[in-house]
Amino acid sequence: MNIVTEYITIKNEVLTLTNQRALYWEAKDALILSDIHIGKTAHFRRHGIPMPDEILQKDLERLKKMINHFNVGQLLIVGDLFHAETNSDMLTFKSWLKQFENLKLILIKGNHDRQSQRLMDDLNIEVINKLDLGSFTLIHEHIENDLDLFTISGHTHPGVLIKGKGKQKLKLPCYQVNSKQLILPAFSLFTGLNINSKPDDAICYAFTESSIFKF
Repeated sequence: MNIVTEYITIKNEVLTLTNQRALYWEAKDALILSDIHIGKTAHFRRHGIPMPDEILQKDLERLKKMINHFNVGQLLIVGDLFHAETNSDMLTFKSWLKQFENLKLILIKGNHDRQSQRLMDDLNIEVINKLDLGSFTLIHEHIENDLDLFTISGHTHPGVLIKGKGKQKLKLPCYQVNSKQLILPAFSLFTGLNINSKPDDAICYAFTESSIFKF
């Protein structure tokens, strides 16, 4: 796995975008991401659609490498940590979490996060509706406001469509940034890309395994 970074400054705060679908905020010792959708593959299997276990394993292995690479003290998940009902993928996640005993995990609740408080307590996850951190408010879905409020959100699974010669087309995940918000890419590889939703005047930071591109 190759970690490529791009530094951006918003409200005098330096954020590190990565090509691994998460950003690092050094001042807060935090890795910030959204839309992991743990439980999605097991949910599909329960409904008769074959899905390999490796999908979740690859997402968690990538997350482990990111946590270790930046040596973060807290993991901030901006919604949709989980996907559906409690299922076998939660046991996989619980076992995976045991290697990070000193990691603080905060979940800003998303529309798919409907698990019981008992499960969250068992996983030692703090669940809140939004998180105000200095210059930023972390919330799963951006809300329009007239205040001097900058949100970091997820939910939309942003992507860009790049057209090449002839009929060549390529979709890439991206971060979307304007004067009011930053939208995170979906962390899980098992998600679609929304190329039709872009905030006004947004700059897109698309990425591949080897590069980050600014559009």
